[in-house]
Amino acid sequence: MKNRVTGLGGFFFKTKDPKKVKEWYGKHLGLPVDDYGCTFWWKDKAGNDCSTQWSPFAEDTSYFAPSKKEFMMNFRVENLVELLETLKKEGVTVVGEIEEYDYGKFGWIVDPEGNKIELWEPIDKAFLE
Repeated sequence: MKNRVTGLGGFFFKTKDPKKVKEWYGKHLGLPVDDYGCTFWWKDKAGNDCSTQWSPFAEDTSYFAPSKKEFMMNFRVENLVELLETLKKEGVTVVGEIEEYDYGKFGWIVDPEGNKIELWEPIDKAFLE
């Protein structure tokens, strides 16, 4: 596999009051927040539209499970299916099944520290339509 991770897809973290945190970041840092947090748009080397998501989650979310950590990173990847097969062969813990949406495919792994990592094969143009 040539490229495994192509960029940071997002940073997700637990908070006592996601709504209040989003409002604070919107007011004080000017983030254009919505129900999910904030999407940062950028261009890759080839000039393609890309995005990175910033999202506060409720502190009791189960989305980060099996990790007990307060955050979860999301990495942009190419060819998620092939990457997960390779990672399994390398002994990496893969969590759950691949999920597909209009904006891309998602898979999850766990690092040696117990951090859940979300891998995202994006379809950025889906956000722009």
